[in-house]
Amino acid sequence: MKSRRPDPIKAGLEAAAARTAFLEAVLDSSYEGIVVVDLDGRIVLINQAYCDFLGKDRRELMGRHVTEVIDNTRLHQVAKTGIAEISVVQRIRGQNILGHRLPIRLDGRIIGAMGQLVFQRTEEIKGLVGRLNLLESRLEYYETQLQDLFGARFTLDDVFGESEAIREAKRVALKAARGNSSVLILGESGVGKEVFAHAIHRVSQRARGPFVKVNCAAIPEQLLESELFGYEPGAFTGAGKGGKPGKFELAEHGTIFLDEVGDMSPNMQAKLLRALQEKEIERVGGVRPIPVDVRVISATNRDLKQLTSTGAFRNDLYYRLNVVSIVVPPLRERPEDIPEIVTKHLTKVCGELQVPLRRMAPAAIEALQRYSWPGNIRELLNVVERAVNLAEGEVITVEDLPPALRPTGGKSEPAPAVQGTLAEAIERAERQAILQALAAASGNKVKAAKLLGVHRSTLYEKMEKFKLMDQ
Repeated sequence: MKSRRPDPIKAGLEAAAARTAFLEAVLDSSYEGIVVVDLDGRIVLINQAYCDFLGKDRRELMGRHVTEVIDNTRLHQVAKTGIAEISVVQRIRGQNILGHRLPIRLDGRIIGAMGQLVFQRTEEIKGLVGRLNLLESRLEYYETQLQDLFGARFTLDDVFGESEAIREAKRVALKAARGNSSVLILGESGVGKEVFAHAIHRVSQRARGPFVKVNCAAIPEQLLESELFGYEPGAFTGAGKGGKPGKFELAEHGTIFLDEVGDMSPNMQAKLLRALQEKEIERVGGVRPIPVDVRVISATNRDLKQLTSTGAFRNDLYYRLNVVSIVVPPLRERPEDIPEIVTKHLTKVCGELQVPLRRMAPAAIEALQRYSWPGNIRELLNVVERAVNLAEGEVITVEDLPPALRPTGGKSEPAPAVQGTLAEAIERAERQAILQALAAASGNKVKAAKLLGVHRSTLYEKMEKFKLMDQ
């Protein structure tokens, strides 16, 4: 009896099955998740680590298109393009995973692609993913907090009015926002210079970066340097052990707003000039320069050009800051804008106080337009809020306005007789100016001193003299 010869086809299939089983065993021995697709993007191999990560049985996955199994995969694209994607972050089942996508070549031809999840042991997957997601959540939280803390709050929509002067200021602000040059905002106290600074940042290419504010007049000179540039550990008595970054470092890739820059001392002017020229700062007590990528917007209510002529402000710093200048007009020069400003603020204040919406009587609007507004918009907003609190009904009348804003009735009165000496007349005028400034500043003496353009110690002396300390 003749012995049957082995079936070559059957032997070949058995050998292929053995090789496949061997390959699967090798893949299953890997700590890293591995999946292989053919040119059509269908899964031909997947190891146990990847199945465990997906929470699926291998038999459910074989032959299925990879996009049906793995979220946000590009493995089928790699099989088509032949372009490897190394160390990419992929979000799978709500988790961020680091992995590689590699084309598979045979005899120079692409025959498929392999995806590989990067981790050490299968049991470490959840811990690794958990830590990554925790870090991502923290990063998102801190970015939100930084945006709240250092983000710009206002846009040009918050600059009310349609007068030619204010429209011109808005046009210049929009043009300035397109570039990266320094901007100098000029205007009296209370005109809204900070609002323009916020708005420029919000529409600039740096809008996603921080917006950091520094009031140069409010910080003592000996502290301003460390506030702007930071300090190293042990730089001075009381310095923190870890040092501290300054406002320039915190504004990296964003904008720093230097308010009241005209009050900066000559020593600080020189250090600021160097930072602007070199685009780097040096912490107090530091020995190495730190490069900074920051846009500078500055503001002042002082005449910097006049200060440069007297030597009180550096000429070279002035030109560094004044690449683009924006002049914000005082309120007395644009009375036609007052009705819109009042209407907008009434809506805001009534909402905050949770009272019915008030409106301003025409006579009251006319009274507001006749007033000179030494405190500008800040004073106007204070008057509006005061009127909302005092008004009995839904209409704010002239009687709800401060006495200084009420008309005399238009009656012709004889010229007053001379009362006292010139010195006494000056004192009466000073007393009235102080009362108006205190009203505009809601009793805040520091703000009132700024409105009057005097040092707060001078204001205290005058108030003591005129017996106004209880005001």
